Amino acid sequence: KTMIHTFRSKGIPCESESKAFGMMRHTSFLAMCALGILSGASGALAGGYTAPTVDPVVTAPVVEAAPVGDWAGGYAGGSIGYSFGGDDEIGLDRYVGDTLIERNTDLGQADMKGVTAGLHAGYRWQRDNWVFGPELWVESGSVDGSDSFLLDGESTEVESSLNYAVGLQLKTGYVVNPQTLVYGTVGAVYGDFDYELKTADGSETIGFEESGYTLGLGVERKVRDNLSVFAEWQYRDFGKTDVEFDDGTSTLVSNATPEHHNIKVGVNFSF
Repeated sequence: KTMIHTFRSKGIPCESESKAFGMMRHTSFLAMCALGILSGASGALAGGYTAPTVDPVVTAPVVEAAPVGDWAGGYAGGSIGYSFGGDDEIGLDRYVGDTLIERNTDLGQADMKGVTAGLHAGYRWQRDNWVFGPELWVESGSVDGSDSFLLDGESTEVESSLNYAVGLQLKTGYVVNPQTLVYGTVGAVYGDFDYELKTADGSETIGFEESGYTLGLGVERKVRDNLSVFAEWQYRDFGKTDVEFDDGTSTLVSNATPEHHNIKVGVNFSF
């Protein structure tokens, strides 16, 4: 009203007064809008920009299986060893016909021992860390044992010797690391033996063959992919065999028990 009164006091027409008043209302409205916009912008700037929250992606750790060496397939090799620990107690029973005339026990020990050499071949299957398969082996060497004693006042000697042995065994092992295999064995064995009786009147040799079983333990180590070395212990039991010597008037019967142990080292070539 003051501004209108001022216009009037200055002699400005009413129409002009009305236009001036409209302009002032329009200017006031724009100023109020601008003030609101600035107020909103100020609030936004004061709070700052907030980025959207993204949950981190968690990736499960990858656990790699421990490497297992490849032991499957065929192989062949050779070995050298030593036989020992026999338990062949010498006893001689004298018969005339079917009648026992004299029994002599605990006369001595013909425990076989000596160096051996052998060849072998086999095949292995593998399931994870377990390895198993058959092995055929043949072995010979200088393996014998003898003892001397008095029989009826006469010097007598008995000697037992192994000519060769052939065996078939099942080997089952576990791969403790890619280069090392530990195993056990069980199998059948066939042996060819000589049993000799020596007296002052001469000597007589009786050959016999016997079969039995074997048990063993071993460890094998890879040198490279197709070559490995091993060490093995084996027990061989051939049972008991009656060996008869004829001296012309009577028969001397001895019960041979050529069981023994063998340790060997060797090489395997895989193919």
